[in-house]
Amino acid sequence: MTGEEKPPRARRLSTWTTRRWLQVGVAVSMTALVLLGVTGSWVLARTSSISENLVDVRSPAVTTAFRLESALLNQETGIRGYGLTGSPEFVVPYRQGLADQKTYMATLAELLAPDRAGLADLNRVQESVTRWQERIAQPIAATPPGSPSPLATERAEEGKVAFDAVRTALREQQERLRADGVRVGEDLSDTMRLRNGLFTAIAVLIAALVGLAFEGLRRGITTPLELLGADARIITDGDFDHAITPTGPADLRRLSIEIDFMRRRLVRELASSEETRLRLDAQAADLQRSNAELEQFAYVASHDLQEPLRKISSFTQLLQRRYGEQLDARADQYIDFVVDGANRMQILINDLLDFSRVGRVHQTHQEVALDTVLEGALSSLSVSIEEAGAVITHDPLPSLVADPTQMGMLWQNLIGNAVKFRRPEETPKIHVSAVREGDLWRFAVTDNGIGIAPEYADKVFVIFQRLHTKDVYGGSGIGLAMCKKIVEFHGGTIFVDPEHELGTRITFTLARQLPKPAGQFIPVEATRSAEEPTR
Repeated sequence: MTGEEKPPRARRLSTWTTRRWLQVGVAVSMTALVLLGVTGSWVLARTSSISENLVDVRSPAVTTAFRLESALLNQETGIRGYGLTGSPEFVVPYRQGLADQKTYMATLAELLAPDRAGLADLNRVQESVTRWQERIAQPIAATPPGSPSPLATERAEEGKVAFDAVRTALREQQERLRADGVRVGEDLSDTMRLRNGLFTAIAVLIAALVGLAFEGLRRGITTPLELLGADARIITDGDFDHAITPTGPADLRRLSIEIDFMRRRLVRELASSEETRLRLDAQAADLQRSNAELEQFAYVASHDLQEPLRKISSFTQLLQRRYGEQLDARADQYIDFVVDGANRMQILINDLLDFSRVGRVHQTHQEVALDTVLEGALSSLSVSIEEAGAVITHDPLPSLVADPTQMGMLWQNLIGNAVKFRRPEETPKIHVSAVREGDLWRFAVTDNGIGIAPEYADKVFVIFQRLHTKDVYGGSGIGLAMCKKIVEFHGGTIFVDPEHELGTRITFTLARQLPKPAGQFIPVEATRSAEEPTR
């Protein structure tokens, strides 16, 4: 066997997993504890049994034996006095002794029931007492009182011999009871010493098992895990070439090998992904530059573009006022065209700015009461609502975590469209409904207006898409596109209900919690053509 080879038993142990070591350790410990526990239970039961025998049987039996002797002595004294004097006072202790004798004999018979030797002693006492009573006590007690009994004198020697036999039987009984008590006491002492030694051994074994358990956990689990954690920290700090050394039980060694395999794979992946990272960095730089250009465009649109439009409109109107009398009707018409175009361009720019700011500028996360927001939108549209004579109703609306500005824009565009696209000669009726569906709320804005043809149900949400010319219905064609962007920013969807026929029903959902912003700017894709009708 070479120095590197392990004996067969060591090789078998090296294949044991942490669970196997724990199972074996727990099984051995539990077996030892159960054996000691059973032995301890037996010792405790033995101690209790001996203690009960000593306290409940042996000691009361000795005490009762002495009391029995005292009762018999009272009988002998009373009979002797009665026989010599004939005085009735001596009969009282005799009769009391008889009653006590009966009680103590019954008590001893009950206490010594399992003890054959003790019962034999009690029978000998009973026989000797019966002989004395039949020959001496009872005949003397039966003589009339008042004068000495002749039997007392005649049977004096016989009575002495008979009662000496009683004394001898009592002495032998008491000696045996005392000897049994001493023996039981010695058994109790021996059993208590065994009990104390056994429980000391149990305590020592438990302490040893605890020590072995901690040492086994330290060597088999804690130390290998600490070494594995140290290797992992080294790799985490950036040294990906550091190899992990397998230690501990078989499962921990497999874990170390798998982690080391993962380390080698990560090294390969990092090497192969470096080029990808560089490309992503370049794309991120391009995206950042594009976002900066879009921000610059927004600034130009809000400042530089609107200023020339205001000048065109202002100076054209000033030109009309100053030289209006010198111009003909066609010139006035051309001036109106210029002013109207400038104003529409300014409105379009403002609408585009509002559209681009959705999800980029207005990102206030707070609890919003949609009832209150809807009332604010209706107040802003009060003039057009009053002119149209529209009747607007709504269900109780919930409170959501949302951006209050965007919610106001959403209601204003939806209600404004419902008022604007009404049927001629018919009172506009608009209803806002809200239904809870799990984590979402489903809303619907229903009107009795001109409706939307099914083929245009998707196009109306595209920016600049109009279903009518500006001469019939005003607007820039951005309203529903802005609504779609607001709803999607809040984690919902919006669409035209195809099942609703008498008018239009715009249905959309909103999440109970505002989703985390993606943090990126969504560019505007204009698809408008000069001849294409838009809504």
